Amino acid sequence: MIMRKVVEGSIAVAHAVRTIKPDVIAAYPITPQTHIVEKISEYIANGELNAEYVRADSEFSAISILVGASATGARTFTSTSSQGLALMHEVLFNAAGMRLPIVISVANRALSAPLNIWNDQQDSISQRDSGWIQFYAEDIQEAHDLLAIAYRVSEDIEVRLPSMVCMDGFILTHAYEPVELFEESEIRDFLPDYNPEVYLTTENPLTFGALATPEYYTEFRYVQTRAMERAEKKIAESLKEFNEHFQRGETDLLPVHGPEDGDVLVVSSGSLVSTVKEVAEKLGNDGFGVKVGKMLCFRPFPADAMRKIADGVDKVIVFEKDVSPGSEGAIFSEVKGALYHSENRPEAYGFAVGLGGRDVPERVLEKLIMECIRGERKEGFHFGDVRPVREAIL
Repeated sequence: MIMRKVVEGSIAVAHAVRTIKPDVIAAYPITPQTHIVEKISEYIANGELNAEYVRADSEFSAISILVGASATGARTFTSTSSQGLALMHEVLFNAAGMRLPIVISVANRALSAPLNIWNDQQDSISQRDSGWIQFYAEDIQEAHDLLAIAYRVSEDIEVRLPSMVCMDGFILTHAYEPVELFEESEIRDFLPDYNPEVYLTTENPLTFGALATPEYYTEFRYVQTRAMERAEKKIAESLKEFNEHFQRGETDLLPVHGPEDGDVLVVSSGSLVSTVKEVAEKLGNDGFGVKVGKMLCFRPFPADAMRKIADGVDKVIVFEKDVSPGSEGAIFSEVKGALYHSENRPEAYGFAVGLGGRDVPERVLEKLIMECIRGERKEGFHFGDVRPVREAIL
């Protein structure tokens, strides 16, 4: 039986967590993710979820608590955002290096300074090298669903890597949409209880995160990288099985929407994808062949899939909510890298838009796409919606 309700994005995520049943949840509030851990605490207080709920004194402590809990074989969860995720940075590497299948929900928010509480994706994109699997939700339904997929992939014996499920702060966390919520019996069929093969007990003492001298360190990084490569296959399999089980959701690691023979490919991630789809459909009605590639998963990066969907297009355009000062947008860099060995490399354009929560209306995206189509933009990376500024040496 399908349970369909109009709920806030944060509540949909909390509901998914309740049905997944983590053993240990660490919580530290930070805007805009606070509603998630608040609702989970309510579930526990009401007896709807049997879990150890630990109120941490910082985000660093929250993720550290989960490292210890996960090492003992517990299924774990937390949620964070922006500076909170940045504060976790050191421990994120520890969790991945110890191969602990922790899952966190990230409510994407801009990083300071200047102080900004609105949405972009700089916080999670900045953690791309930490060894965590990264999913990006287009809407609230996907933010809810991807949690089950994240746990299934992370806990797979061939992967054993942590995951973050990213959803745009306020745009998704505080919005209301009709969502098909998990029933506990349904989710248990797709995601069984966690039963790890290796975990720490007093009867079976183990060492996690031991010192590795130069003689051995490279091999640890090698096997971690191979695990991330295996995760790509596991994610693809899980997406298909999820769709068969629940009759919804994407079935590809890098879904494509629009005409298969389109000569322009626009790539984006998160809630921005929905706006890009609307623009692509309008341009299609005007006679332009524009298809949309949805970056559902940024780590592992689906390079083969990117080459496949870009085959035959003349131009690839990337819209993203991050920038690496001194270089370009991270997604744009990855897309270009994937297409480097393509026989007929398309022209590549990258745009940073929506930084710090700035609105990205359809007319802005349409204008930028048309400038690329008409040859009015140079290839490379640009700030797509920057206003004139007076630069000064300070």
